[in-house]
Amino acid sequence: MKKTEEEIQHIYRLYFTDVYRFLAAFTYDQHEVEDLTQEVFIRLFKSLSSFRGESELKTWLFSIAKHVAIDYSKKRKRQKIIQEQLFKYIPSISKSPEDLYTSKEDVNSLYVASKELKHTYKAVIILRGIQECSIAETASIMGWSESKVKVTYHRAIKKLKINILELNSEIEERWV
Repeated sequence: MKKTEEEIQHIYRLYFTDVYRFLAAFTYDQHEVEDLTQEVFIRLFKSLSSFRGESELKTWLFSIAKHVAIDYSKKRKRQKIIQEQLFKYIPSISKSPEDLYTSKEDVNSLYVASKELKHTYKAVIILRGIQECSIAETASIMGWSESKVKVTYHRAIKKLKINILELNSEIEERWV
């Protein structure tokens, strides 16, 4: 089925914000999020003619977004490993107490806590908690059973709470 330019623009306008928000949880850099969002819609438009309507378009789109996020996470992980290996051999320059304080002040506890979550935990929290996808939609996007969505979401929320509590206790210990 061939989509007209008008239909494609409609799909883009309809789902851009949802896809953008979903991907924003995987990278907190606005330029990266914009690039990833663009990649999702490029993949969608390239494969739109093969969409058979066996699921909702939104579900299919978020499935593409999930794969883009996974690809991005793998790429970032490889880059981080390479950087860590390189920085082992570079002498560190210590920051002043003022710089350390300023950088700590800028850290959002939720951001830090969610950053430590597994990719699947992040994805299910975003889909269920932020995007308000149903259990069935989330299961379809993730390629899981509905029971796996429920269990994973419960575990992800529990882990996020633990991360936030640990982060807050670390901050309190520094100031006591």
